[in-house]
Amino acid sequence: MSKWFDTNYHYIVPELDDDQTFALSSTKPVDHFLEAKAFGIHTRPVILGPVTFLKLSKSPAEGFNPLALLPRLLPVYGQLLRRLKLSGVDWVQIDEPALVLDLSPNERAAFEVAYGQLAKAEPELKIMLATYFGPLGDNLETAISLPLAGLHLDLVRAPEQLETVGRLTPKDFVLSLGLIDSRNVWRSNLPAILDRIKPIVAGWPLDRIEIAPSCSMLHVPVDLRMESALDADINSWLAFATQKTQELVLLARALSEGREAVAGELKACADAAETRAMSAKVHDPLVEGRLASIDDSMTRRKSTFTKRSKVQASTLGLPPFPTTTIGSFPQTPEVRKARSAHTRGKLSYVDYEILLRKQTEAAIRWQEEIGLDVLVHGEFERNDMVQHFGEQLSGFAFTQHGWVQSYGSRYVRAPIIFGDVSRPNPMTVRWWRYAQSVTKKPVKGMLTGPVTILNWSIVRDDLPRLESTSAHDPKVAACIRSF
Repeated sequence: MSKWFDTNYHYIVPELDDDQTFALSSTKPVDHFLEAKAFGIHTRPVILGPVTFLKLSKSPAEGFNPLALLPRLLPVYGQLLRRLKLSGVDWVQIDEPALVLDLSPNERAAFEVAYGQLAKAEPELKIMLATYFGPLGDNLETAISLPLAGLHLDLVRAPEQLETVGRLTPKDFVLSLGLIDSRNVWRSNLPAILDRIKPIVAGWPLDRIEIAPSCSMLHVPVDLRMESALDADINSWLAFATQKTQELVLLARALSEGREAVAGELKACADAAETRAMSAKVHDPLVEGRLASIDDSMTRRKSTFTKRSKVQASTLGLPPFPTTTIGSFPQTPEVRKARSAHTRGKLSYVDYEILLRKQTEAAIRWQEEIGLDVLVHGEFERNDMVQHFGEQLSGFAFTQHGWVQSYGSRYVRAPIIFGDVSRPNPMTVRWWRYAQSVTKKPVKGMLTGPVTILNWSIVRDDLPRLESTSAHDPKVAACIRSF
């Protein structure tokens, strides 16, 4: 598996040989179109583009480039397009997110070959080419030179490309503007979006502009209405897939009917954005005060490595090459069943604690038995390596039903970072102390790192991602100091 670009969704990487052949083994896109059509809904099928498919594949043969297989793959795509057209499809969306990557001249040429052939395979079928996760940049000229009917842009990740694309793209293209963030859960400030796109709307035929999410809504939970335990203010700042679709409708109505037609809804969006920006739940003065006290001396050790290593050797008494393990032990069916019962109120805190202590001590005894030198406590009390810490930090919120697909049939409920992060109480000390109390060997304290917590959480959108992940950024410094 590999991550789908820089998302937390994973896909199985295709392995292709130099003698690879291709065949259409499924009619799923056609079947789904016909199923919707039977309910009176005319849809636009979405398929992954051939160039992105090959570029994201790999080959066990050293030096073989999967893009060399493009001539063998394109006839299969042509076959699929013809079947779609015969089923009544007039538009098909082909996703080519590889167009936002740094491409070589040969890779750009692959797009020209691919879409030149696909356009001939079914001339009456209109192609919407979708790009996302970044700007087209140096690939813009390639994209707009292709025989397409439309082009989709991610204007959340790359809002700066709007002016250039609007200026250079032929006016007979349909522009799909990806204005609603499909990778985060925050409510959109629709009046601000309308102001931003006003110049291009004024200079482009309205029947050739589509309002869309930035990318697939695979990356956000389904419906905020299912959440009953979220803080009321935080709830008012959020939008899941259902709510984001409603935002798209509001944007379209504001453009076609005028802002006055949806004035109340637009004001509610602006008010929510203003409330969030000013909220004390987001901005913690105590955190800000601690940030102000950070100086360069905190980045330097107060003693040399030589001195520290001697103290450590004397205290720990470890052999030259000590053995240890990473940390977490398997969450057995017994542990998972007990956690579920405790969460539902069917197992008392005391009984749950007794079970966890027994599991922890058993893990310690087993490590002693096999002869490890530095032990771990097994982490049986932790539900998830990120959620466990997020639940003990301020600035985090957790949903009941905010599941997002990670891979296959696996879904996760990612924590939501909504404000400044701080640690009200110790998080791991109690379990480390208990584990250390039942053995004479040293036990490691186990922490999930702050950058991993940040990357596996739903992050704030009021801070640039670059600042949020920068080692020099005070917000990350606050998160690190929380530990």
